[in-house]
Amino acid sequence: MKFLRSTLFLVFSATMLEAGAATQTEQNARKPNVILIMADDVSWECFGAYGAEDYKTPHIDALAKRGVRFKNCYSTPLCTPSRVKLMTGKYNFRNYTHFGYLNPKEKTFGQMMQAAGYKTAIAGKWQLNGIYHGVEGKDDNTRPFKAGFDEYCLWQLTRGARVKDGGGERFWSPLLEQNGKFLSIEANHGKYGPDITSDFVCDFIDKNRDQPFFVYYPTTLVHNPFVPTPDTIGSAPRNHDANKSPKSKKERKANFVAMVNYLDKIVGKIVKQVEQAGQLENTLILFTADNGTNVGINSRWKGQNIQGGKGSTTDMGTHVPLVAYWKGHTPQGVVLDDLIDFTDFYSTFAAMAGVKLGKDDPIDGRSFLPQLNGKKGHPREWVFCHYQPYWGRFKGSQYIRDGQFKLYRDGRFFNVPQDLKESRNLTVDLSGERGKNARLKLEQTLKTVPPAPAIEGGRNIKERPVYPDWKNILDPND
Repeated sequence: MKFLRSTLFLVFSATMLEAGAATQTEQNARKPNVILIMADDVSWECFGAYGAEDYKTPHIDALAKRGVRFKNCYSTPLCTPSRVKLMTGKYNFRNYTHFGYLNPKEKTFGQMMQAAGYKTAIAGKWQLNGIYHGVEGKDDNTRPFKAGFDEYCLWQLTRGARVKDGGGERFWSPLLEQNGKFLSIEANHGKYGPDITSDFVCDFIDKNRDQPFFVYYPTTLVHNPFVPTPDTIGSAPRNHDANKSPKSKKERKANFVAMVNYLDKIVGKIVKQVEQAGQLENTLILFTADNGTNVGINSRWKGQNIQGGKGSTTDMGTHVPLVAYWKGHTPQGVVLDDLIDFTDFYSTFAAMAGVKLGKDDPIDGRSFLPQLNGKKGHPREWVFCHYQPYWGRFKGSQYIRDGQFKLYRDGRFFNVPQDLKESRNLTVDLSGERGKNARLKLEQTLKTVPPAPAIEGGRNIKERPVYPDWKNILDPND
């Protein structure tokens, strides 16, 4: 009998060891999760890890300290062109035609990740249905599903920001849409929009902890109106009227600072949820921003006064933060000079998911997954910006740049690290040997891209040329 008990124990132990080994194998084989958090209208001068002095961003700074901080990530100067570029992995000359619009025929990284077996979600700001120019399908609340997201919780999907037009603002008592249903101003009375959307993200992470997931969180923070957050509103009414920005410049700046700090708090909340779900070692967390800071905001940065550059192609308009953390994979506290273009995210996510890009995938990006794993990779030699906003006072232009020098289509040439405001146009004689060589290489590449957009290109312009089949300019031999 004693022998039988010993035999049964050994069989049970072996079975448990096999089960444990199988579980570990499954975990090792599982595709890594991806979370992309993108802030709205706030850039590098507002985060501690990049040298900010006016703001407290301990959670984002902690991600940088534990992971990788990229010094040279570039978007476009305005939200919609950046979002279209990011989601499709294509330069804007291929597919951008209207502000507030993503052509539903375009393949997105959501569709790519979904096809690779990921559960996908998007939360925050949509603004891609074409409600500004009344395109057919502007009221289609299934558009996020069609764009590759299993679930969504979004602001400005089928309604704008103006209450008189049936819409509503994004912060206090917001009007949101979630998985086909309206979350009305009345239903959300007293609630804070970024809390609702970040709760949605956390719930999605929790319920999908046992399968690979992809989260795209384009936040509504810290776009104007600059209003109090839950940490600063105090006993004031938390109704929809609380979305009115104060007239005082000082108060607006104070609210902006509070909003940046609250954005950081939300990042910390999401990281904590990933950890609680037991997925920190299997999740790449990325933090970036869509464009420069609002021009009405001035910030202290490394002893300098920096004015926000949203809408312009200066460094303050297109240079954005990028912090990446993947526990056990990203090297700790590394700062990289490698150039990152918004077209590169699609390719990087494909590499994460083990997807081989095909004919219906973009050709304008280059994966930076090797750098996330502590390897050298194949960094870009330049980034390119084709900017035609078709919106407001903003004017179009093109530039190409390396880590130091920046060349515009009209011939202007700047040494950006030494001239952030781009006030000293360098002639060939003043650029030095390094500048002369850089200019020559940049000029050669600029000759391979489509024509620059029209300088005057407001919302009513009729001709909106795109070049979807333009050749590969990043890797011409592919």
